[in-house]
Amino acid sequence: MKDFYYYNPTKLSFGKDSVGFLGKLLSKEHKRILLHYGGGSIKRTGLYDQVMDILKERDLEVYELPGVVPNPRLGLVREGIQICKEKDISFILAVGGGSVIDSAKAIAAGAKYDGDVWDFFTKEAFVEEAIPLGVILTIPATGSETSNGSVVTNEDGMLKRSFNSDLVRPEFAILNPELSMTLPDNQTFAGITDIISHVLERYFTHTENVDLTDNLCEGTLRAVIKNSYRLKEDPQDYAARAEIMQSGTIAHSGLLGLGRADDWSSHKIGHEISALYGTTHGVTLSIIFPAWMKYVYKENPARFARFAVEVFGIAPDDKSDEELALEAIEAFENFLRDIGMPTRLKEIGVSSDRFEEMAKKCVLSGPIGQFKVLNEEDIIKIYQLALE
Repeated sequence: MKDFYYYNPTKLSFGKDSVGFLGKLLSKEHKRILLHYGGGSIKRTGLYDQVMDILKERDLEVYELPGVVPNPRLGLVREGIQICKEKDISFILAVGGGSVIDSAKAIAAGAKYDGDVWDFFTKEAFVEEAIPLGVILTIPATGSETSNGSVVTNEDGMLKRSFNSDLVRPEFAILNPELSMTLPDNQTFAGITDIISHVLERYFTHTENVDLTDNLCEGTLRAVIKNSYRLKEDPQDYAARAEIMQSGTIAHSGLLGLGRADDWSSHKIGHEISALYGTTHGVTLSIIFPAWMKYVYKENPARFARFAVEVFGIAPDDKSDEELALEAIEAFENFLRDIGMPTRLKEIGVSSDRFEEMAKKCVLSGPIGQFKVLNEEDIIKIYQLALE
């Protein structure tokens, strides 16, 4: 196990009545709030009115910035930063899924910075101060509600990049599983794929003596897979949605990666697809992760064999680690297909004509990955595996 530092101050309010706690969670020192959200879904469901009623009861000055899209754009982030600076915003409330939260985090950091917020994403600068923010989660997926990361797409060059800072961890996150019941199946299961991917990025490691987090990762994966099938049968199953929402938060809170060398290459490879084609993040991961597995499993077949036995319940019998590894990858792909997720690039209309461009962008800052270090040629081969 590696040495580690862990910090996660986010307060969680979970359950059917959790939105009602918003007024208590907001500090009395905040007078001017930026309400950040996406399209019209929070208005159609009545969540917007509920939130506004609570904010009005607190006699808060509210400025709104709607319009966040999947794979949030830098242009809207800059607009939010300008509002925060001009109106002296003291708190940001993000209502939505991971894209809204990531956009809010970037605004929170950029509003306290004299330069361009993109500097954080290119690592030319690091966050030293940020406006505090809170979250009402509507889509369990990214885990951004308690994480220290933000992912944004720069329209200039269509570069999808991230930054991390504990200063943008939300002060609180409100999690009501009922809010996810209005999601269409494709969003529900794309979110579930994202949750699983956050666990897998940490699970596939060469770090030894990590029994506790191995078991936490495996337990989280089993819970998500089990409850995915329950939601496939009944999308209104509150208990299953509660399990998924809790798992999404745990998966990316940092807890499952303590003391481990995690990977993150599948995310980075997938980001290039999302940046160019606007593809939902979970969709890119459902395609790239199995391809990555096929490309790297020989680096540590025993790790994949454990994945087969502990997550998918595959009987080891007299099988070799390599045989178990291949069965595990097949089982994972079958699960993704069972929940309606694509596993090949051709299913989403992506061909091979931009593989080199995407691979080149992926390694602009150098090789990626820890489980297997990947360069441009490796990434092209993974894209090719994802196409076939």
